[in-house]
Amino acid sequence: MLDTAGELHRWAEEGREFAVATVVAVGGSAPRPPGAALAVDGRGTAVGSVSGGCVEGAVYDSCVQALEDGGTVLERFGYSDEDAFAVGLTCGGTIEILVTPVSGPDRAVYTAALSAAARGEAAALVRVARGPAELLGHALLVRPDGTYEGGLGGQPELDRTAVAEARALLAAGRTGSVELSESGSRCGVPVTLFVESSVPPPRMIVFGAIDFAAALVRTGKFLGYHVTVCDARPVFTTPDRFPDADDIVVDWPHRYLQRTETDRRTVLCVLTHDAKFDVPLLEVALRLPVAFVGAMGSRRTHEDRTARLREAGVGEAQLARLRSPIGLDLGARTPEETALSIAAEIVAVRQGGTGLPLTGARTPIHQDRPPTPRAAGVRRRSGAAASNPTR
Repeated sequence: MLDTAGELHRWAEEGREFAVATVVAVGGSAPRPPGAALAVDGRGTAVGSVSGGCVEGAVYDSCVQALEDGGTVLERFGYSDEDAFAVGLTCGGTIEILVTPVSGPDRAVYTAALSAAARGEAAALVRVARGPAELLGHALLVRPDGTYEGGLGGQPELDRTAVAEARALLAAGRTGSVELSESGSRCGVPVTLFVESSVPPPRMIVFGAIDFAAALVRTGKFLGYHVTVCDARPVFTTPDRFPDADDIVVDWPHRYLQRTETDRRTVLCVLTHDAKFDVPLLEVALRLPVAFVGAMGSRRTHEDRTARLREAGVGEAQLARLRSPIGLDLGARTPEETALSIAAEIVAVRQGGTGLPLTGARTPIHQDRPPTPRAAGVRRRSGAAASNPTR
């Protein structure tokens, strides 16, 4: 639900009653990832989406019902063989959706989580998605330093374990589920925690103030990155040339990279294809725990650059991380086409895609975990979903 934090925080500040339906598990070719949410307020106003349209009507009704009775429920939706127009996912996947009224003593926790997400702060919202009825819907807000607000139903050990698990997911910028027991261990009465991470946008640092960089900046912003352009040449590195960039830095690339902050989500795109810039920069970049390091240049440039890096002491394992020539083979020629090629490779690396055409392929469209097994307390929608959930 934190993906719609701006609007929902406004609702909370206005004192509106509302219920939130959040995707907590997916299987097969489900249209939206965990964390996607639909919220409905007491006026019937809706914001967000959980399925791109397949089951929105049924989920809307569940939110209205939650507002009326104050109960939390876990819904399961899947494909219907008998009636393609029944409530179900015609794409063939399955989703589990936690429907929770934002009310009572946990409302303050939800409001704090929405406030943090709206301000772009790092925080994780932990909820009990499956387990004993008295725990369902309880919430815990965890911050990177381990401080937290709220609780998961008066279970101190469960709270402590939840905080540790949430901090790990938050550090990776991930949203997902954790299987524990009511006591906080990994055995005993099963409890499924859903951890929804809200983190500042990941960084994309583009080195080289060239025309291809301007197109990549626009594409990076479209993908949700905080984009920095860095080049040592002040005449080219100007706001007028890169109006869409969040930051413009005039400095030697390797020197800037040594002093700036990066993490495991950071993307580094080296577009200078000039050895005096590239080699010192890549010496630093390939030793950093970042998500992606790519460099522009011909195959001949790549071979020369690789030889220079070996001479500089860069090891084979580090060189194997270098995506060069950068981008997927789309036949790109213009700056915009090249930016699309680079962005496609970044997404493929991040999501585990092959980069191959989907036409004729038999690989899954979405690289998701298998469907969550049915458990007590899960209300299923679509009559045939149980017998054929992944058709």
